[in-house]
Amino acid sequence: MDNINTKNSNSPDKNNKERQSPLEDFGSQVEKFAVKTADSIKKVIEKALSSRNTVLTIRVNDESNTKMNMLIEAGLFKSRSESAAFLIQEGIKKQEDLFNKISGKLVKIGKIREELKNIVSKEMAKKPSDTQKPKTKQKTVSK
Repeated sequence: MDNINTKNSNSPDKNNKERQSPLEDFGSQVEKFAVKTADSIKKVIEKALSSRNTVLTIRVNDESNTKMNMLIEAGLFKSRSESAAFLIQEGIKKQEDLFNKISGKLVKIGKIREELKNIVSKEMAKKPSDTQKPKTKQKTVSK
């Protein structure tokens, strides 16, 4: 009897599967999206960690420390150093416009410093320094 029920194409089990198909499709799509997202995050993390060559000692507030520890607990990073490096790099990327503005201003500041050095050098060349002045004898007063 059991064999007959499982072979029947109009069985209630097959109808349930047909009704669940859109839900299963949605679940499959969500799973694929999650895998792609995880792969994307993994690539970003690997890139952030691949070029670390400068050691910094930093202090962070409790909230930042908690967030970095969350990344470790989630298995995304092995250490706070790795999570901090990632967060710093991502923060810098998000502030790219700001850093472009700062870079432009630093170029202008560099030019102004050069101009000031040139002005000082020219002024120093015009006036003899104390070491170049001829020494005069001081008169001593006798009592």
